Amino acid sequence: MRSIPMAQAYLVGSGIAALSAAAFLIRDGGYAGTDIHLFEEQEEVGGSLDAGGTPEAGYTMRGGRMFEAQFRCTYDLLSGIPSLDDPSVSVTQDVYDSHQESPWDDATRLVGAGGEIRDGHAMGFSERHRLQLVACLATPERMLDGKRITDCFSEDFFTTDFWYMWCTTFAFEPWHSAIEFRRYLLRFVHLFSEFETMSGIYRTRYNQYDSIVRPLTAWLLERGVRIHTGHRVTDLSFREGTGTSVERIHFAGPHADLPVAPDDLVFVTNGSMTADSTLGSHTTAPEGPSTARSPSSFLLWHRIARGREDFGRPEVFDRSVADSTWESFTVTAKDPAFLDWMETFTGRATGRGGLLTLTGSPWLLTVVVNRQPVYQQQPEDVSVWWGYGLLPDKPGTHVQKPMRECSGEEILQEVLHHLAVDATTAERVAEASTVIPCLMPYITSQFLVRSHGDRPQVVPKGSTNLAFIGQFAEVPDDVVFTVEYSVRTAWAAVAQLLGLDKQPPAVHKGHHDPHVLAQALHTMHRK
Repeated sequence: MRSIPMAQAYLVGSGIAALSAAAFLIRDGGYAGTDIHLFEEQEEVGGSLDAGGTPEAGYTMRGGRMFEAQFRCTYDLLSGIPSLDDPSVSVTQDVYDSHQESPWDDATRLVGAGGEIRDGHAMGFSERHRLQLVACLATPERMLDGKRITDCFSEDFFTTDFWYMWCTTFAFEPWHSAIEFRRYLLRFVHLFSEFETMSGIYRTRYNQYDSIVRPLTAWLLERGVRIHTGHRVTDLSFREGTGTSVERIHFAGPHADLPVAPDDLVFVTNGSMTADSTLGSHTTAPEGPSTARSPSSFLLWHRIARGREDFGRPEVFDRSVADSTWESFTVTAKDPAFLDWMETFTGRATGRGGLLTLTGSPWLLTVVVNRQPVYQQQPEDVSVWWGYGLLPDKPGTHVQKPMRECSGEEILQEVLHHLAVDATTAERVAEASTVIPCLMPYITSQFLVRSHGDRPQVVPKGSTNLAFIGQFAEVPDDVVFTVEYSVRTAWAAVAQLLGLDKQPPAVHKGHHDPHVLAQALHTMHRK
């Protein structure tokens, strides 16, 4: 390990990657918390793992992250962080306990026209589809540079039950990167046999802000880590000479530039999948994204990548908003009518049903009713559920306009229509609910068609004190759009810059297990 007396660590951003990096610097790198600084443009930390609102005005959260048993980096980190409810229990143990107490056992994963439950057990594959899947898996990753998923599969593959389940579980669109799709197939092949029940999926007890961000932030603050909100980093200056060494951090507004000593470390979260997200209300639609310029998180990446091929190509990820936008919505209800109806319809207790996708919806709607409470301070007489539409630009069936132009009230009407909820219950649900939609123009930007080199390495070649962390840094084999990916980049960055012996655990590779492959092949041939 290198000597680090008085060395400072500067982290740009405060999402899960930056929070994790700060924790690894303390746990593995021997840093004092007072020598670690996080610079956050917003007034709240947590990045994409957000949750807010009130039971009166309505709760909000842009998304809900899913976990599984092989999130090795995440569980390792959070095993040392006390949970929100009981400091004697770690966050990791709380995730395990929550899964044991209320595992998903989905019986209504797909619902078709008129509220008819579809049996996704058979996946809907033809022999041609099976061969295409095998061919995709067997193709070396570099041969998929610049290719879309549609380049690897016939058009009817995208109407199979497998595709409906896969794309709404992981948020893939047919035009997304074949590289990322292949990585997902390999990374989660061990979940194939239970895919329609989602029984292999783990969740945090509450939303991820309450269950992960709050306890992790508290742990860091107790150790003196300094979090500077309202600080937007606009650029980095580099020392002249061999190698890459950050010399100065530049801020917007009144904040003075910050000199960086040669032994100091800089960690940059380059890009954000929730950049420029906008909230609507129960009665108004969200405002559309501004396309006049890149969001600040991407703009910083653009500036420092000029003339540096090893810093990646941010324009690959922030110039195709139409291909990376979808919309979520959070429902706050003061009547259990919807939850009661769902229990009867799905045959599962609240929190046991997993995802429910409405295949007849032009918006490709999915609803999620998690175990209550979803927020730690949520009143007992209030329930919260969540949903999203992957195709918000298409006109709805009941509300005949694009989802992105709809108020929360109109989105709820469309959901109830596709579920074929009876009129009496629908009226009760509508009267008791507040729905807040959220339009996210870059939410799947990390899935956009790319080639090798478009994402920078966590520690670029020749870098002495700079690392990239988060969803837009490159980690071979692992998959973006997961908490695990962000945590893994953070661990790798700290370990590499400090030359530590303790490295992140290997990415789980279930496809190397012949039993897993046999189960997956059997699943692909279900009738």
